[in-house]
Amino acid sequence: MGLTSTNIVFVLQLCCSFSIFARMKLHINWDAVGISATLACAVHCALLPLVLSSLPLFGINIIHNVFFEAGMILLALFIGSYSLWHGYLRHHHRSVPLVLFISGMIFLLLKQFVVTYANWLLVPAVILIITAHFFNWRFCRIAKHCHATDCTH
Repeated sequence: MGLTSTNIVFVLQLCCSFSIFARMKLHINWDAVGISATLACAVHCALLPLVLSSLPLFGINIIHNVFFEAGMILLALFIGSYSLWHGYLRHHHRSVPLVLFISGMIFLLLKQFVVTYANWLLVPAVILIITAHFFNWRFCRIAKHCHATDCTH
């Protein structure tokens, strides 16, 4: 197997493509992560009763796991707080996403304590949290690094 011009061109193209990937900066859209985590939580809350109610058919008996629920709420709280606070401080300076997020988190916490109305409290919680992330994303896109005197970047 000799070294041909086709092989050399292929190796050079491969090296150039790797160097391009090495120079690319990884940018995480925290609003998209927050929306995804909230949707995953909503799917979890919607499907878990179906899965849990079918488990006794297979001889499996699982008790409600408070630690998993608390972990999901804390995950949503940390991702949402970071994303929305970053957008507020560095880009748009609007409090609407923060108010929507806090309202959604209150509904989510109430769902844990008022078990009889858990499904009725879950729906507005999910809608408010997703709406907060959506507004934060839109406001950040509209601001486009405003560079006003009160910006911290």
